[in-house]
Amino acid sequence: MRAFQISLDDDVLTTGPRDVTVTPRDPSDVLVRVDYSGVNFKDAMVVDPTQRVRRAARLIGGVDAAGVIVESSDPTIPPGTRVAVHGGDLGVGRDGGFAEYVYAPARYVSVLPDSLSTRAAMVFGTAGLSAMASVMALEERGPLEGDLLVTGATGGVGSIAVALASARGHHVVASTGSPDASSWLESLGARAIIGREEIADKPERVLATERWAGAIDCVGANTLAQVIRSLRYGAGVAASGLVAGATLATTIYPFITRGVALLGVDVVEMPARARARTWDALAATAASLDVEALVDHEIDLEGVTDALEVIGRGATRGRILVNPATRA
Repeated sequence: MRAFQISLDDDVLTTGPRDVTVTPRDPSDVLVRVDYSGVNFKDAMVVDPTQRVRRAARLIGGVDAAGVIVESSDPTIPPGTRVAVHGGDLGVGRDGGFAEYVYAPARYVSVLPDSLSTRAAMVFGTAGLSAMASVMALEERGPLEGDLLVTGATGGVGSIAVALASARGHHVVASTGSPDASSWLESLGARAIIGREEIADKPERVLATERWAGAIDCVGANTLAQVIRSLRYGAGVAASGLVAGATLATTIYPFITRGVALLGVDVVEMPARARARTWDALAATAASLDVEALVDHEIDLEGVTDALEVIGRGATRGRILVNPATRA
């Protein structure tokens, strides 16, 4: 079969489509025929020699995929079941979804809701699951009465968060460093578009003006710090990204004088019940969306190298889908 393989030989990292053979790591692994995968920022980190994300010298990339079960000894996911595959060390320490077939433990497999196709599942993918989990975390904290900020709004998580939060009735303000994407973000449901420098004011003070009823941060580093100091009393920020860096330099003041919360969002090790709940919420919300509007473009395995470079420098507008069954 064809797959996008990452290899480290004599300290030289090479990537590209290859003809390979995949085998189960454990007899209980299920085999999935991949309909679609998606390109995530984490995939770009896996092929970056300066990062320590990759945990194998040779593996097939792709941290998520959606398709149909071909072989399974698990009665809860028999052959023919439509599933999403994501989480754990998929595409990081073991073969992932940039392939025509992928073996995975049953715990990495989520049965898709009936209303969600395998293509739509990967339009959302890990990014969409993170976005939905972020929206749900904020909603569970309390009513979002006011502006809901989404940073990194043109990226995978950010753009989907804009669409999902808007579809659920929230007043979304999208922050982006790409002003030419304003019309597109408005079409996804953003009520206002601001630049990165407009997130917070009063740089000379510890606290900025209380502005955001809640926030979804996909950027990290200084952007997240500025969000925290400009949250309204009792508000929260759901954080899942580190495009700008993993270091957070802030003070304790917003937490103890405004009672704000930093809500970490993880979908890699998310328990099965929480995954199912999040996929169900995603499917229900997607019913009112133009899902294809979230797609930047579709590629085959030959296009993965270029796509990883683009997403690694934050130059995407929405999701990049990978169809492993097609060839240029």
